[in-house]
Amino acid sequence: MRPFSGVRGTLLSVLQNADFRIIWYVGSVGEFARRMELLVLSWLILQLTDSYFQLGLVLAFNNLSRPMTSMFTGYIADRFPRRNVLAASQAINVLTVATLLAMIAYDFDLIKGWHVFSVVFVQGLTKSIEDPSRRTAIFDIVGQRRLVNALSLDVISQNIGKMAGPIVGGILLGAAGFTEAYAFLLMVHVINLGLITKLRIPDYQGVAQIEPVIKSLKVAVGYAWNSPVLIGLFYITIVMNALAFPVQQFIPAIGRDHLEVGVTLVGLLVAADGFGQLAGAGIMAITRDLRYHGRVFVLGSTGVLLMGIIFVWSPWYALTFGLLTLSGIAQSGFSTMQSAVTMLATPHDMRGRMMGLLSVCIGVGTPLGVLEMGAVASAVSVQWAISLNAFAGLVLLLPAMALSPLLWKPLAQAESDSESEEEPNTASEPLRGET
Repeated sequence: MRPFSGVRGTLLSVLQNADFRIIWYVGSVGEFARRMELLVLSWLILQLTDSYFQLGLVLAFNNLSRPMTSMFTGYIADRFPRRNVLAASQAINVLTVATLLAMIAYDFDLIKGWHVFSVVFVQGLTKSIEDPSRRTAIFDIVGQRRLVNALSLDVISQNIGKMAGPIVGGILLGAAGFTEAYAFLLMVHVINLGLITKLRIPDYQGVAQIEPVIKSLKVAVGYAWNSPVLIGLFYITIVMNALAFPVQQFIPAIGRDHLEVGVTLVGLLVAADGFGQLAGAGIMAITRDLRYHGRVFVLGSTGVLLMGIIFVWSPWYALTFGLLTLSGIAQSGFSTMQSAVTMLATPHDMRGRMMGLLSVCIGVGTPLGVLEMGAVASAVSVQWAISLNAFAGLVLLLPAMALSPLLWKPLAQAESDSESEEEPNTASEPLRGET
């Protein structure tokens, strides 16, 4: 009998790995800090400007660096020690938060919109640097067989942070103020930097002959272009980040102006989809030998868009919270399988670059989507802006459902030399990343 058999054993075999536990903590604390900071700065902009468009600019600047840098951060993830990359990005976060805190403490009236946009731009830059290294490090630590379980646990940790960050931020803003909230945020960033120094990641030196960066990126783009799995996944990623996920940035406006609640309840509302994602990720974390990764990804995307059409018209806070929670359950399928499909469909020496390509798709979609949504919200209403974008997303999802193999075929790891990994038997031919 195998040790750790069954659902309980599946989880324990991942959680018994000390290095996975640390990177799990790092992801949770990092997402807590990021979500808290976005709420605090979004509320600050909304109070300073009373503009839906400038509220959208917070998320636009947060994602602006992704399309410009993510191809190179993927290359960095494949070529440099991943712990060093994580530590450097977190150190930049500490310095940035400390600088803005000093300005707030010295004279709050000095704070202008461009200060906030600069801070969220740097936050987005460090996240684009960190993401490819952190996600590929999880694969390095746990291996293929436990990847979906590990990524599901990672989504759980991310959503604990996603829930707790806005809630704590809303409470601190309501009870104390911006200075106290930002001082607490600085402490959280310092703690996360300390956690990263304790992390050990198995060394991976890349291919024996290191290619020039431009050639390396061309190889990665060429590989993705010839993989129907990756093309479908990247297309859906752009659609979702342009038309679905910018909704999160406008929840403070919905809470304040439509539901007429204060910042504490707004923080709880921002965290609502995190509760759903936590539940969905928990289900996937105990799933064994999942074959149809792409199907979960596509159906999760569809669920998020459907909830986006509905929840904005709810006249009651409790119903809005419940609908956002359902959206979070669907989003957990999207989030977990987005990374799992990308890595399973990609050879080991190209995995970081492909995660970088994925980050480019996220970065391309989000700024354009949030600017368009903010403009429509300012011209018409927040409700119509969100509903129309979600409906457009559903329409654009149809070609991927029909043409991409994501929905219809199982997925197997792209590499064929994983001697220690056990592939599940399948009745049909599993779809690999190569074509």
